[in-house]
Amino acid sequence: MLIAASLAACTSSGKPAPVAPTTESHPPSGPVPAGLERFYGQSLSWADCAPYATSEDSRSAFQAKDVQCARLTVPLDYAKPAGDTITLGLLRHKASDAGSRIGALVVNPGGPGASGMVAAAGLVKPATSSGLAKRFDLVGFDPRGIGASQPAIHCLTDSERDADRADDSETDGSPAGVLKQEAQEKDFAAKCAQRTDDGAGMLANVGTRDVVKDLDVLRSVLGDEKLTYLGYSYGTRIGSAYAEAFPKNVRAMILDGAVDPEQDAVESLVAQGQGFGTAFTEFAKWCAAQQDCALGGDPNGAVTAFQNLVRPLIDFPVPVGDGRKLSYEDATTGVIQALYQQSLWDTLNSGLNELKQQRGATLEKLADIYNERDTDGKYGTTQDAFTAIRCVDDPRVTDPAVILKAQEEYVKVAPFLDDGRPASAARDACAFWPVPNTSEPHVPNVEGLAKTLVISTTNDPATPYQAGVNLAKGLKGALLTFEGTQHTVFLQGVKCVDEAGVDYLVDGTVPPDGTRCSGQ
Repeated sequence: MLIAASLAACTSSGKPAPVAPTTESHPPSGPVPAGLERFYGQSLSWADCAPYATSEDSRSAFQAKDVQCARLTVPLDYAKPAGDTITLGLLRHKASDAGSRIGALVVNPGGPGASGMVAAAGLVKPATSSGLAKRFDLVGFDPRGIGASQPAIHCLTDSERDADRADDSETDGSPAGVLKQEAQEKDFAAKCAQRTDDGAGMLANVGTRDVVKDLDVLRSVLGDEKLTYLGYSYGTRIGSAYAEAFPKNVRAMILDGAVDPEQDAVESLVAQGQGFGTAFTEFAKWCAAQQDCALGGDPNGAVTAFQNLVRPLIDFPVPVGDGRKLSYEDATTGVIQALYQQSLWDTLNSGLNELKQQRGATLEKLADIYNERDTDGKYGTTQDAFTAIRCVDDPRVTDPAVILKAQEEYVKVAPFLDDGRPASAARDACAFWPVPNTSEPHVPNVEGLAKTLVISTTNDPATPYQAGVNLAKGLKGALLTFEGTQHTVFLQGVKCVDEAGVDYLVDGTVPPDGTRCSGQ
């Protein structure tokens, strides 16, 4: 599974004036599970967001106007509420019209591992334009182990991450190659346990099972009896899991770019491969109509043209400066990053044309964005957290035959990613994870749940359209279809989608059955 692209943060040209610190407290709202009273009724101290920044992206995002940040305290292990605690980073933009304020709109952008604080900051401008910021506080949270939350999941150093990206041995399906890959994956799992504070204890309690409990604490602390939630990509899994755990605590919920609730890790991998295969086909059609298409004028030959460009990187990576080289892994990662949204297709075509000239800077930059590597060579926490959460959210896959079949199916549905070598049956880090999984895919039981709204895009590269259909059915919710090629769409300038979503969040009105939107 590939990580979903985070929403881009909107930033101001100058540093805004700091927001005056405030401390707010509400009595516990709604039902409070036994033993958690002190968490559900805690105060929040809102202050300047600068101290919460942990990356170049967050430093830039937190310059959004009129945002405040705070820390929420939650149990490390909800089975031991009197035991150790951890904190979650929060970012808030208060509703501009206190008289018409409905409550808080809590946001998660997906991943797993992406920052909800950065996402909320990036949504301030579109939420203001749509009118949502008038009626709702916009609140983003960094889930446990992520970003500004403490402790953060930490597995690889910056230099180790660079070395891992430069190593294309994962394309080697030979017995020796499999042994090398599995040794690396086992080492990665061990480093996650060694380098993350509280080690296995933190890793055992970092999954979606625990995040939804944190989300209910947050709902209460914000003073809302019921939750209003916006989840993108993996954030839809948080939403559906919350809906099952706390169905009567939901006021409204938009789930955009859905994860199929029933798919296991292997099925999800292949379905996502098909999504990227479709997105590449759409890119190839677009590219063929451009005068300078790097893949030529015939879309039917695009896969072969692409493979001829990137496969040589396995043995002959291209220097990109500062001692770095564009590997095959980074080239394909950069392409995948660009396939998330059509606005990057021009950049992708430029990068592929550069590669023809043995230059790889543009594709490397796209891969850096995907991997959260800043200009100083520092990495964000997303990639480490992605693996840690995935390893406890799904049962581990250890059967080499199943792994081999999944890899073979993947390149069938996404042939542009076929590296030309035999598929590898190597087990990934989850097979060596130090703690067991705490969740597994299933249709949620949501008796008593308010009507939800699922938005699904026809050519979504990361979370295919059918996943949204299946989630809407599982939640007995409404489905809004967007006809396009991108990953997620709400509050991204598509008037039809934005108006339907805002109407739903404000007054609970869902669009009529069969509603489809297209264009901008």
